[in-house]
Amino acid sequence: MRTGVRSYWWFLAPALVVVAGVIVIPWAFTLWMSVHEWKPGGAIAYVGPSNYARLVSDPRFSEALVRTLYYSALAVFLPLVLGTLAALAFHEQFPMRGFLRGVFVMPMMATPVAIAVVWTMIFQPQLGVANYLLSLIGIPPQLWVFAPNTVIPSLVLVETWQWTPLVMLIVLGGLAAIPTEPYEGAQIDGASAFQRFVHITFPLIRPFLMVAVLLRLIDALKSFDIIFAMTQGGPGNASETINLYLYQTAFAYYDVGYGSAIASVFFVIIVALSLAALWLRSRAAWMAEPVGDAS
Repeated sequence: MRTGVRSYWWFLAPALVVVAGVIVIPWAFTLWMSVHEWKPGGAIAYVGPSNYARLVSDPRFSEALVRTLYYSALAVFLPLVLGTLAALAFHEQFPMRGFLRGVFVMPMMATPVAIAVVWTMIFQPQLGVANYLLSLIGIPPQLWVFAPNTVIPSLVLVETWQWTPLVMLIVLGGLAAIPTEPYEGAQIDGASAFQRFVHITFPLIRPFLMVAVLLRLIDALKSFDIIFAMTQGGPGNASETINLYLYQTAFAYYDVGYGSAIASVFFVIIVALSLAALWLRSRAAWMAEPVGDAS
């Protein structure tokens, strides 16, 4: 019996080696580097927790943290709402439903740089399609990603366009798993469509919504490519999230030790928020309220 148990380790060993090489060792090196000062070409010097102490008094870091949380909150909320509405619409039977579903999920397949190029042209203040469409309904032209007060919402709009289909697919899976009996009982009791959604649909898809929240939260927190390709953190520092600040610190200013400290703190923030989302996910009830309450 013991021999059989030991034999399993030979099957696990390749995966453990890959995990150690790709995840554990790089993070251990990052933590080690975060307590050192090093610039490429120079000597490595131990500085203890001074890099972390710099974060406390670094206004650029605190501003980037606030922007990251603001961006992530919008980039989770909007796709969640719109994706749920889209899932409810595509769950109904209508002609060409399968084809339209395929069209709706196409933004997920595009590469981030291509998306950034297209949306930069759309947001162009003079010749962009966005301002042209606004002019048709009498709204004055906007600067979009070229103004500090609109750059974050504009970037969130791109994020929402790309990842709303993901939320839709997750919620569609939840809707497909709901039995028809609760709806039949609710209709017999005279419940309206809104009451059926509140008392039956929403409680039963809540675990799927929490999965969507968790996936979108992690993805939004680490968003880098589209923001960098569209704004490089500008105008000024108006769209500089922690990821961009980390990139500038480590690879533009070559302050690798301080950049490692930023990465370590940001990793802790991501883990904390992910654990909070997992806790909320575990609290989501799988059973709907009694159908009788919907009447």
